[in-house]
Amino acid sequence: MTGVGFGAFVRRAHDAGRLVVQPRMGMSGPDRMRAGLLATRSASATTVGTITLDSYTRVGDLESAKLAVLEDVALNGYPIVSHEKATTLQVLDGIHGPGFPVQVRHGSAAPQDIFRALMAVGLDASEGGPVSYCLPYGRVPLRESVTHWAASCELLATLRASGAEPHLETFGGCVLGQLCPPSLLVAVSVLEAMFFHRHGIRSISLSYAQQTDPRQDAEAVAALRGLCARFLPDTDWHVVVYAYMGLFPETEEGVYRLLGKAAELTVASGSERLIVKTVAESRRIPTVAENVAALEYAAATAARTRRAPLDGTGTQTYAEASALVSTVLELNDDLGAALLEAFTRGLLDVPYCLHPDNAGFSRSYIDTDGRLCWSDIGKMPLNGIADVHPAQRITSADLLDSLSFVRRSYDRHDPEDATALEPVRP
Repeated sequence: MTGVGFGAFVRRAHDAGRLVVQPRMGMSGPDRMRAGLLATRSASATTVGTITLDSYTRVGDLESAKLAVLEDVALNGYPIVSHEKATTLQVLDGIHGPGFPVQVRHGSAAPQDIFRALMAVGLDASEGGPVSYCLPYGRVPLRESVTHWAASCELLATLRASGAEPHLETFGGCVLGQLCPPSLLVAVSVLEAMFFHRHGIRSISLSYAQQTDPRQDAEAVAALRGLCARFLPDTDWHVVVYAYMGLFPETEEGVYRLLGKAAELTVASGSERLIVKTVAESRRIPTVAENVAALEYAAATAARTRRAPLDGTGTQTYAEASALVSTVLELNDDLGAALLEAFTRGLLDVPYCLHPDNAGFSRSYIDTDGRLCWSDIGKMPLNGIADVHPAQRITSADLLDSLSFVRRSYDRHDPEDATALEPVRP
């Protein structure tokens, strides 16, 4: 592996005992985007930069994105394909480099144009995946997403010929992460990482989104790391934890308690990077200052947290995730074809996901301890492995209440008090 690039930067920081923290930041105006990157780099933390793209670019509506640029209309992210190359080079000038790598985040099931644009300005890090940037985000057929992502990985991998080490982060550990038992998140993250690897990428990060119970989260990250060691032996990999992806607390105290738990999980599990959320998440798009405050708070919490990773292979989460990964790998030597068959047959099945290519048989619920559990595994190969409670059915009203479980718990109670966690019961 080379000593430069996104993955190498994170590895060096981790080896030095520092957690890398990162915002989810994207502004359409070049001056504002540059100011955001400068503020992130100047924060009192070990940071990497983020350029999050706009919704038009994400769905491939480049005509609308270009029109917005020409008319100076504000978008909800940076339209990297529609801005002139020289404009983006000015945004990055003197900021991006070995001491401050920048990742492009997008949400696209067909990211070829995005990858061409980021490569043209000297960037080499992005994220997503054929499953995780397809199922939650629209109605693009999974088959098309797999084809697009195979081509995109191979395109990005051509940077290795020039001495760069391109990096991809799988979003699989966050795919509809709300109310999805962690074993499926872990399995999809590992499978997407293997997909990247088989299409030429050698520097990979695997995501996991903080869920409803800190103890279950610790088991899940340990399982993820254990499976990485098993299935990615010749890859420079690291784990990135996301602060909770669902409804965030509305009080400042609740936000910082939840963000602090995310930082503690990341460090204690031995993981290397954390993507933060801010005090503004429940109300609006955060300001640069709010992002910086979240970065610095997470870094300060991380600095006083000790690493205490669990054994990753002896838990229920590991057993379930391992069974899911192994089943998919046995379907076809072509991992893209295997993923398609797995979803067609319901061997992978995301609860409450309405995409036409998702079987839609699986269901989950929050138990009395706050853990995410299966009430129906559908056709997934978890019989005799998963602890399934078919009686725990929830109505649509219960589902909506369950989605606010974390918000209520952290706004109203000290989450250290186990008696205060009051999940919605079906």
